Amino acid sequence: MTPEQYVQNKAASSGSSFYYAFLFLPKPRRAAITAFYAFCREVDDVVDETHDAGVARTKLAWWQSEVANAFAGNPTHPVMKALMPLAADYHITQQHLQSIIDGCHMDLEQTRYLDFPGLQRYCHLVAGVVGEVSAQIFGQTDPATTAYAHKLGLAFQLTNIIRDVGEDALLGRIYLPVNELQQFDVKAHEVLKRTYSDRFTALMRFQAQRAHSLYEEAFALLPPADRRAQKPGLMMASIYRTLLREIEADNFQVLHQRNSLTPLRKLWLAWKVQALNKL
Repeated sequence: MTPEQYVQNKAASSGSSFYYAFLFLPKPRRAAITAFYAFCREVDDVVDETHDAGVARTKLAWWQSEVANAFAGNPTHPVMKALMPLAADYHITQQHLQSIIDGCHMDLEQTRYLDFPGLQRYCHLVAGVVGEVSAQIFGQTDPATTAYAHKLGLAFQLTNIIRDVGEDALLGRIYLPVNELQQFDVKAHEVLKRTYSDRFTALMRFQAQRAHSLYEEAFALLPPADRRAQKPGLMMASIYRTLLREIEADNFQVLHQRNSLTPLRKLWLAWKVQALNKL
């Protein structure tokens, strides 16, 4: 299997909304975003699939070394072999990749966030930086697009947090800020035991409203000159926001299940943005 085949398989097998947005890109940009996304999946899987925190730290340390070696001209992993020939063309730096690994480290060290600013610092590493690199690969021409990409990444990550409350609870993690749990009188043990209440629903509605506001703020920040180039990000926004609305319509039944859209629906939403320019 070539490095290019490896990253293609990694991206396609994830079933992620990101994959459907890649389909509409020109071949060189599609190759770059696929390799970059495969990297993100690799390091994220270290945290999600390795149950021993010590082993996970060792694996992330290996990835830190691999990234440094790759930028020194010696990649060994197929993901880095696929990504490195394209990195300079799309302004992907070692710091970008190391920041994403740093965000994965936070998952091993921290299972609670006291307030939203604290959560934002985590989201910056695991989603904002990803948005920044993605915008560059898609064809950013205006520096102002970086702010849009970071804001949209934050909206995506908050949508993920809402969707995954139950799954994260099984791992002992609560990404909902502690002071907001207190504000709505939701106890941490209720979340960890995956117990529904009107208080929990009110808390989740508050989280969803924040996410919707961030989507709107992101769209307002996108310079008109870059709107066409940034269509893949807008496709993902359409998919993610549709998922968020489905979760809302289901009254936030996220503690016992993981909501998702069908592949066909994701493709339809992506096509609507591409062909009809409809979010």
